[in-house]
Amino acid sequence: MGPLEGRLEQEHATLACMMTIYCSHHHVPYDGKLCERCDYLLAYAKKRLEKCPYGEAKPACSKCPIHCYKPLQRQQVQAVMRFAGPRMPWRHPVRALIHVVDKFRKVVHPMELRRRAKKGKST
Repeated sequence: MGPLEGRLEQEHATLACMMTIYCSHHHVPYDGKLCERCDYLLAYAKKRLEKCPYGEAKPACSKCPIHCYKPLQRQQVQAVMRFAGPRMPWRHPVRALIHVVDKFRKVVHPMELRRRAKKGKST
């Protein structure tokens, strides 16, 4: 897919904000940038976003039927979101609101999207 654009870029920026909140509270000393582990996890998440089969129609990861993270990384991101999620409205209120609204997006499996597209071409 290539570099992130639009909604995927916004999703990555939201995760970066959450990682910053998490890292600043859990990893000492915090000097304004992410520690090596958090930086690696954020880079991993970016790679996964670049390969997301939904593209711009991507649902919130918690609602997605496809789990594209490896189990360990998924567990780590869940821990970050569990900690940073409740703190997001105080630090990044607009991003937090957009993230909550994204959870209400309807999720359609990519295979169903392909079937619909194929059916539309044959008709």
